Amino acid sequence: MSQTETSNSYPTSARNQVKRRHDRGFYDHETVHRILDSSMLCHVSYVIDGQPYCTPTFFWREGTKLYWHGSSASRMLRNQTKGERVCLTVAHLDSLVLARCGFNHSADYRAVMAFGTAYLVTDAEEKERAVIAMVDRFFPDRTASLRASTTQEIKATSFIAMEIEEASAKIRAKGVADDDEDYALPIYAERIPVRTVLGAPEPCPRLLDGVSRPATLNGYSEGRLLEDALRDAYFVEYPNG
Repeated sequence: MSQTETSNSYPTSARNQVKRRHDRGFYDHETVHRILDSSMLCHVSYVIDGQPYCTPTFFWREGTKLYWHGSSASRMLRNQTKGERVCLTVAHLDSLVLARCGFNHSADYRAVMAFGTAYLVTDAEEKERAVIAMVDRFFPDRTASLRASTTQEIKATSFIAMEIEEASAKIRAKGVADDDEDYALPIYAERIPVRTVLGAPEPCPRLLDGVSRPATLNGYSEGRLLEDALRDAYFVEYPNG
């Protein structure tokens, strides 16, 4: 069932309310954040001079605020520095659904749409935190062991932040759902699960002798689901969610 609006949910409006299949809509922080934190790739939609654009980029969440980064010369970042309205989306494909008629073919999925006003991170302390978070959010404690970023590297990187003003999640986890009368038809139907699974790590061939894989990367082990590794890493970096 869809979630009603509470202090632990995002407000609903004509913009973010799920209009088709209300039963698949969720607005509570827990559901929305869980889907966001299970991903590192998002798509950010915005408009420049009446032309819509949609840019894929890495992102992360801190509380109810989202961050993403890119080159300072990026068109997306250049045009999101003055309080531009944006929509950030994330989607997980969980299965392919083959039904007994074409109309009922579908997919199981989890998706989030988040709306807000983007701004360029210019505060020195906030940018310093973002420089670390863009690595440590995904690979906890890794920055401390790395070469420090140069002044030029930091200058070449910009960060955009957005307080989530409204958001909604939409989830389909139904599998095969045919019309009742169609189950009597001699037609094959199935659900094909889809998962992104980590492969075996491939160490850089130019590693110096004696340099081993740190234990902090154990969460990214062969056979694990990527979304599990990402979510676990999130709670290492942000234990309070």
